[in-house]
Amino acid sequence: MYFALACFAALLLTYSLISEKIERLSLSGPIVFVMAGVTLGPLGLEWFSPSVNSSNGKLLIDLTLALFLFVDAASADLSVLRKNWRIPGRMLLLGLPVTIVLGALLAMALFPEFSVFEAAILGVMLAATDAALGKAVVTNQGVPPHLREGLSAESGLNDGLCVPFLLLFIALEQGAAVRGEGVALELLAEEVGIGLAVGVVVALIAAKAVRLARQADWLGHVWQRMSVPALAVLIFAVAQGLHGSGYIAAFVGGLCFRSAMKEDVHAMLLPAEGVGEVFAMAAWVLFAMMLLPAALPYVGWGEVIYAALSLTAVRMIPIILSLTGTGEPMTSKAFLAWFGPRGLASLAFATIVWSEQIPEAGTLVAVTILTVGISLVIHGVTARPFARRLAGRASS
Repeated sequence: MYFALACFAALLLTYSLISEKIERLSLSGPIVFVMAGVTLGPLGLEWFSPSVNSSNGKLLIDLTLALFLFVDAASADLSVLRKNWRIPGRMLLLGLPVTIVLGALLAMALFPEFSVFEAAILGVMLAATDAALGKAVVTNQGVPPHLREGLSAESGLNDGLCVPFLLLFIALEQGAAVRGEGVALELLAEEVGIGLAVGVVVALIAAKAVRLARQADWLGHVWQRMSVPALAVLIFAVAQGLHGSGYIAAFVGGLCFRSAMKEDVHAMLLPAEGVGEVFAMAAWVLFAMMLLPAALPYVGWGEVIYAALSLTAVRMIPIILSLTGTGEPMTSKAFLAWFGPRGLASLAFATIVWSEQIPEAGTLVAVTILTVGISLVIHGVTARPFARRLAGRASS
């Protein structure tokens, strides 16, 4: 255990020292850490062979996604979104549902053994996007601000919006709801309701406590930085402990915390972003060591075709259609449609599906992991050059 921890810490330290140089080479942190995981894991030198059923791996991915959901929601400037709502609003309200439906239809065509609900589950698992894999896009100041804000808002909010749909289709697939017993839908309503309640109540209480502590000069500068990651984990853990959805709780909690603080909370969120990045890199290593080897036996041509179409037509057609009438040129629409990288949200959804013992869980998880793996490479490599090209066109 300590040897594995030492290897990860050494890799993390080394990467931190050369991170800017690596990003200039059109690589990214996730690509580097996945390559390290492949090299050291069962697919490479076999130094480490963690079990795919390890609860520690699932917990790490859960906590990482909870942190990112909270931070993304708390970072969302709703006033800016209200002024520039057309791009993210259309992508979320029109593009996202059509992407889920198109993904489900493709799954039914390629995997006839799937039920309707299993196809819908796959559509949802691969509809959520990950801004971290397109970081070079949303941080490139040459890219027009409304496009950067649109992508950032979409990727920050769509994973939270996908959670209730995923839970719904899992409940329907498990059978109780369609037999008329209503048990599964009652459990779903309980999960969503508890998640919403915990997110709202705990976030509002915490925001009030932070403001009072500041006024009394009780809140130290160092510990103020730790309040946000502690709050995000607290909300997630309380919701899960009460048999609610920790993901929904974290997402709603982030929105409520930002609103209740009545100020720019960006500085408070930076430590949580740092903790989340460390967790994320550990999750990518586990992805390469645990999930990739487990998925390979299920991979065939159908899975490869689905992954390729999921990253192109299934994502791009709905987004381009949703942006019709915005006045954006086709190059901007294609740019927004292309940068829909799949990442930690899809992996977290895969761990949920695996644990629910759905009949075709192996294929569902394999398709998801394959899609994330391909996305990791193609979106990581194309982010910087595509952003530079669009920035050049915008400046000219």
